[in-house]
Amino acid sequence: MPRVQNLFRAPKKHLPMEELSEVRAVGDTGFEGCAHARHGRERQVLLVDRETLEAMDLRPGIIRENITTDGLNVNSLQIGQQLGIGEARLEVSAVCHPAIRWRPSGPDFAKSCGGGAACCAVFWWPE
Repeated sequence: MPRVQNLFRAPKKHLPMEELSEVRAVGDTGFEGCAHARHGRERQVLLVDRETLEAMDLRPGIIRENITTDGLNVNSLQIGQQLGIGEARLEVSAVCHPAIRWRPSGPDFAKSCGGGAACCAVFWWPE
């Protein structure tokens, strides 16, 4: 059964992500208090699965994702697919390639992921 392993938000741009035990999702905006939340934008929250991070030997939050899942292959999600997380609804809006914006030291992130997407961008929709 897929589950949320970690929740993160950026208190300010370029600062380390802040891990949370719970967070309020603002409809069509993102996480409350996240510096990257923007109303009506395509990327409001970023998902990555724990399994992908472990394959890269990366810790949760390091690629600045908002949600780290466990047991959900984020790479298999389709644009338009809807997910329920807690009281919020998500719709996959885009496939992201984090290596375009962020490269860990060591192997290229996208190449290590088999050249595919490592994360999906999603819209929050209130229930």
